[in-house]
Amino acid sequence: MNALAIFALICASPAAPRHAPPPPSVLFDGLYRDVALSGAFTDLKQVADASPRQSPAVVLADWRRQRPSTPDALRRFVLAHFEFERESASAPAPPPGLPLARHIAALWPHLIRTTRNPPPYGSALPLPRPYVVPGGRFRELYYWDSYFTMLGFGDAERSLRDDIIDDFVFELHAYGHIPNGNRTYYLSRSQPPFFFKMVGLTAPGAQAYARFLPELKLEYAYWMRGSERAAPAHPIENVVRMPDGAVLNRYWDERDAPRDESFGVDVAVARDSPRNAQEVYRNIRATAESGWDFSSRWLADRRSLQSVDTVEIVPADLNSILFGLERAISDGCRFAHDRRCAGQYAERAVQRQAAMRKYLWNGKWFDDYRWTDGRHLDNVSAAALYPLFFSLANETEARATAAMATAELVKPGGLVTTTRTTGQQWDAPNGWAPLQWIAVEGLRNYGQSAPARDIACRWLGTVSRVYRATGKLLEKYDVVSRRAGGGGEYPLQDGFGWTNGVTAALLKLYPDCPH
Repeated sequence: MNALAIFALICASPAAPRHAPPPPSVLFDGLYRDVALSGAFTDLKQVADASPRQSPAVVLADWRRQRPSTPDALRRFVLAHFEFERESASAPAPPPGLPLARHIAALWPHLIRTTRNPPPYGSALPLPRPYVVPGGRFRELYYWDSYFTMLGFGDAERSLRDDIIDDFVFELHAYGHIPNGNRTYYLSRSQPPFFFKMVGLTAPGAQAYARFLPELKLEYAYWMRGSERAAPAHPIENVVRMPDGAVLNRYWDERDAPRDESFGVDVAVARDSPRNAQEVYRNIRATAESGWDFSSRWLADRRSLQSVDTVEIVPADLNSILFGLERAISDGCRFAHDRRCAGQYAERAVQRQAAMRKYLWNGKWFDDYRWTDGRHLDNVSAAALYPLFFSLANETEARATAAMATAELVKPGGLVTTTRTTGQQWDAPNGWAPLQWIAVEGLRNYGQSAPARDIACRWLGTVSRVYRATGKLLEKYDVVSRRAGGGGEYPLQDGFGWTNGVTAALLKLYPDCPH
């Protein structure tokens, strides 16, 4: 997309806000808290996604006048004053009994949504183009999900892929970053920055990056904001300056309040923690930015959310992604004949690689690192495969990582997320589609074709087994017992965008896998 096309897109798009619109918990301060803590709704995301029938001022005035105090009264008040989202008109669900690949192809129309003109004062953010939602309770565009979803698009979905990229371009120019999802309550954070990988699906790498250089640089600037002011032991936003002056990154969120979509849960966690509530909220939100919400990776005691300390951690996965973004910008600049820019970003990638090798390499894999006390966390997790996916590791590091993953993470049904069983959904025994793809492609990058194929075939076997039993593709799977996954703070969801995408891509890559 050239500059003229970007200008035309923005001009023809919904009006970009001059500032981030407030989330429901701010718009309906007091009322929202009462509803959230009352237990009137089992899934608070329903309330966060609802749109008021009148302006916030009118709704709040009615609330103050009526003062509903019981859960039933609060529920009646909310149902009377808010319009709850219904499923958008969509294609019929695919007929039962289709072969897996055909079922996935038939699912895409069922998951397409659009929010060009969302209701006033609701949490939905405007987007100019159609997009694909994950499914289930997730009725909006999500950031990192979308890359893995796109992997399964065929020729029929090429224009849909471009539409989603255009939506992210719009968000970058409207907000300065791509939010976690297109809701006001997601605006204070991003997610793992896979936009450049989506762009790379549209054309040969450097050529694609050159077309989107303004957006790639915008995203990079967001993640590196504050780097000139960050000092050792004094990080700024997503930036952590290490003791030797090197710059690495962490997950972070601008707000330190309970999440709108999980308000009551967050308040309960903070209440049971010995730490300051705002500190707990910030760490919970930073974990949501990681996409791994929640996992023992982010828990100081390895088991309880009350100990969450994500902002103190320099993670292997995020820094691998940003290494990839730096390389992508450098390649795009080189293609655009901007040698100075190409050299600057190539040098930043080299510096990040060296810093990761110094601080994150534990002798066996790239580990998460707690900057507050200067030590590796010994997190045996699928995050260790990210340096292979982004070709950051050298051959020795790649072999050691592959050996660790084969010994510790490969289970009967695919790659397990971590080796710890905690009840959190991003821990054992669960496996997730994006991590299978990261592992398979990462291993293939270093000639580890046998373990790559083994993981892919195990995963495809699990997905197929559950599909035959249920007729569904799911958000996550138990790869130890080869069945539907569990854990987490909401029921298991079906749909499911990134499972569809990764499964379709692996079926093409390994058509001979038994499944």
